[in-house]
Amino acid sequence: MYVGPYRLWLLKEGTMPSLLVLIFVVELAVQLINTIGATTINNLLWSLVTSVPTDLSREYSAQRKLQQEFLKVRRDLNATSSQDEFAKWAKLRRQHDKLLSELEKKKSSLDGTRAKFDRYLTTIRLILTRGMQYFLPFWYAKEPMFWLPHGWFPYYAEWLLSFPRAPMGSVSITSWQVACTGALSIITDTIMAVIGLVWGAKQPQATPVSAKGGKAKEGAQSEKKEL
Repeated sequence: MYVGPYRLWLLKEGTMPSLLVLIFVVELAVQLINTIGATTINNLLWSLVTSVPTDLSREYSAQRKLQQEFLKVRRDLNATSSQDEFAKWAKLRRQHDKLLSELEKKKSSLDGTRAKFDRYLTTIRLILTRGMQYFLPFWYAKEPMFWLPHGWFPYYAEWLLSFPRAPMGSVSITSWQVACTGALSIITDTIMAVIGLVWGAKQPQATPVSAKGGKAKEGAQSEKKEL
């Protein structure tokens, strides 16, 4: 039994719209990450994680307290003479060295935790963005995203839109992905340009000095020199 393109669209109505949205969401996520920056996103998520009451946030709080105590002892040590107050200076020196050692150990431990956190986020981000960008077009290469109106486009246009393996007369997942990427890039560039114009308009502009005023100022200075 022959199944026309519009009927085939109806048969796949339950699956294709969700795939269309999924491709758009993946491309939107990639565009946002490229615009904001992966490092900035990692820093924001790390700040969020350390602000939640967990063991990690308590470790950070303990590190801050230890750092404040270390700085206090260091100021007292710098303000104490090793010759006039040797006993006090020696005691502060021992406290300083002990706190410094503890602070370095805690910092090393937290830096290791942060490095693991960044690696974990990077892995998830690559799987959900770059991985999906390659997996979805490969897995659904033969699936039509939607059908073009019959007879509206020439043969070569239908062939390009169905590339690489979608049925002729349909839009392939690769073509839809490219269209989403291009549209999002244009929208992002437009938004950034508008923000740049608005920000530039709000910046205070220097008032130019008129040539007449400048000459008058130079004349006054020359008169003072002659006097």
